[in-house]
Amino acid sequence: MQTDHSRRRFLAGLSAAGAAGLIGAPKPARAEPPPEVTTVRLPVFANVSDCQTPIYIAEALLHGEGITDVRFIDKGTGPDSSDWLQHGEIDFDFNFPPAYIRSIAKGAALKVVAGMHVGCLELIADEHVRSVAELKGKKVGISEANSIPHLLLMIIAANVGLDPAKDIEWVTSPSSLDLLAEGKIDAFLATPPEPQIARDLKIGHVILNTAVDRPWSQYYCCMLGGTADYVANNPVATKRVLRALLKSVDFCVTDPESAARRVVDLGYAASYDYALQTMREVRYDKWRDYDPEDSMRFYTLRMLESEIITGNPKDIIATSTDWRFINELKREMKT
Repeated sequence: MQTDHSRRRFLAGLSAAGAAGLIGAPKPARAEPPPEVTTVRLPVFANVSDCQTPIYIAEALLHGEGITDVRFIDKGTGPDSSDWLQHGEIDFDFNFPPAYIRSIAKGAALKVVAGMHVGCLELIADEHVRSVAELKGKKVGISEANSIPHLLLMIIAANVGLDPAKDIEWVTSPSSLDLLAEGKIDAFLATPPEPQIARDLKIGHVILNTAVDRPWSQYYCCMLGGTADYVANNPVATKRVLRALLKSVDFCVTDPESAARRVVDLGYAASYDYALQTMREVRYDKWRDYDPEDSMRFYTLRMLESEIITGNPKDIIATSTDWRFINELKREMKT
């Protein structure tokens, strides 16, 4: 019997020409030398989020850039894909800035190379909670302690003056949405398709939306990071990988219906309607507008203030970011 994973592999490989036609895969840029390597390893996240669609539908675009061996890794050492990147089990990760910053602060040899999109997170609360500040003394759901959503929630809470360790009761559960519906918690941080499901089922209400609420809407929600070795040793391949993924991000903006259908057909999203809502709500259109260094600096400072990490923001940015690829591509991909 075919497993879900093998089905995804089969569908991903089914008619590469058709996929290229759907997404509009380009031929490799003539002015550039060929990529130093033709392989890239990308993550399949344990808890698949619809906002990660650009990675899942980019295989034809990567092939068009000469990256012909695209491997999707669905497990690695540690609970989060940032751990897999840290251990060299994937070449690039699509993750929140605090995930990279925490790994860098621990000594991981990473390079953050671009911002991908803005605003995929919504803080959903019971009707009696009207703001983040009102989470004081409340129960907040997380998938596990020290997970990236937990880390983000600590930063959000500290930003309004709460002490995340003392003022919030953290409740661990594989489904915070269910706990909120049952009245067992007061809030949780939702990633697509959870906000769409919550609205559909009329569970709770949104007290913070990172797509529109400051300061979070002014910084990248998800960024692209790679291993320092891959980026240093394969600059042409790195640029080609990033260009393919940014073209995939653009496709989510220009043809959200096809992007949503594609990610469902590949088996990486369960609902076309929820995936389409995500394509239309997440700010994929902002990757050209924001400065990725601002996002890294903002989150590094917040994490230092919250004593989540120690270190110097200038050192973290100087040693673990490389903006030359995104700066070149912003000039090349103006429209």
